[in-house]
Amino acid sequence: MVEKQDLAHIYTVSSLTKEIKNLLEERYPFVWVTGEISNFALPSSGHAYFSLKDADSIINGVMFRNQIKRLGFNPENGMKITALGRISLYEPRGSYQLIVEHMAPDGVGALQVRFEQLKKQLALEGLFDKAHKKPIPFLPSKISIITSPTGSVIRDIIQVTSRRFSGFHLEIAPVKVQGEFAEQEIKQAIENINLMAKQKETSVIQKQKPSELIIIARGGGSLEDLSPFNSETVARAVFASEIPVISAVGHETDFTICDFVADVRAPTPSAAAEIAVPEKRILLNSVNVMQNRLINTLQQRMLNLKKHLEDLKTRIKSPKVLIHDMQLRVDDLEQRLIHRMKWHISGSRDQLGWLKSLLGTSNPQKKIPALKDDIEHLTTRLNIALKGKISQHKAALDSATANLEALGPMAVLSRGYSITRRCRDNHILRSASEVSNHDKVEIILSKGTLVCEVSENSKKI
Repeated sequence: MVEKQDLAHIYTVSSLTKEIKNLLEERYPFVWVTGEISNFALPSSGHAYFSLKDADSIINGVMFRNQIKRLGFNPENGMKITALGRISLYEPRGSYQLIVEHMAPDGVGALQVRFEQLKKQLALEGLFDKAHKKPIPFLPSKISIITSPTGSVIRDIIQVTSRRFSGFHLEIAPVKVQGEFAEQEIKQAIENINLMAKQKETSVIQKQKPSELIIIARGGGSLEDLSPFNSETVARAVFASEIPVISAVGHETDFTICDFVADVRAPTPSAAAEIAVPEKRILLNSVNVMQNRLINTLQQRMLNLKKHLEDLKTRIKSPKVLIHDMQLRVDDLEQRLIHRMKWHISGSRDQLGWLKSLLGTSNPQKKIPALKDDIEHLTTRLNIALKGKISQHKAALDSATANLEALGPMAVLSRGYSITRRCRDNHILRSASEVSNHDKVEIILSKGTLVCEVSENSKKI
């Protein structure tokens, strides 16, 4: 049986819930809890709602917008974390929850998780695709180096470029390479270099060479030291740069988001300088090799053309030979024509004999005189045609002969020209530079020749 004094402590639901809430919050002001995230949700309010569970139990959790913004990674379902928070009871439902102030992934640091998440996100957006990679200029007129103005990195780059190609134009854009505001300074430096390359307004800017290549460089360090180069801010600034970018951050084994977005990744700052600046000695050797190849090719080409010209000279016939060949051709045609006409006449006579025989057998006395007249008429026409053909071919031959003679050297000489050749070797002269004073030359005229001695030589045209 319940005692009366016990009835004096009857709680309402609200009062009991409130007292439990106070006890919990006083007993557990802050606790560390480890578990696996499930049912993670991030509505438009910016507050995160989720559950933490292990093999036997589950507890609801909430993390408010301000704390979410300070995380270095994005919480996901299935991620094991350790969270710092305070226990609170949600009175309307009578359920308790963990109000998380801070959380970190178990086993792997938050920076590494954030690195992997951002790498995956940017890869899906296509920022690492080869299609977006810009070619590195062969001999950039100016290189901008985004790095710390002090330290070994800038000294190494200057030393390598001076050794490979002295006098190269380098511009240093000094920035913080770690710590607070570093990523903003790197981003601003990239944007300023691109802006300066575009501007053409003032005379001062016009005199400056625009940068054709950017090198982002930093020495080795921890993941935290390299965090500015793993930021989304720097990654998007590198991707937006219209000037090609070489990323040389950390040691050879270090990889940053900046490396993946850049047009070329160099394992070290010194290697970046070697990629950006070719070795002058090797370039000069290559130029000499190509020059020698070009000279050899041109010389061989000239020899081939000279040989071809000599072949053409031997194949060109003199006008006399052409006239002779044409005369032979005309004679051959005349003989063939005469033979053809004789054959035709002979055939006609044979046919006439056959007709006479036929007439003799049929005794066409009345038709003989008329046929005889026709035969005589045909014979006359045949003779006239034969003479016309012969005259026509002869006229064509005379015309061709006259044309060839008009093109012959003697016809050219008859128009006032002359041929001059050197007496000592009968070389035909085409230029005054081929003889010297006191040389003897022979001048061939249309009628006769002259032997003269050169007293004055003017090579002007």
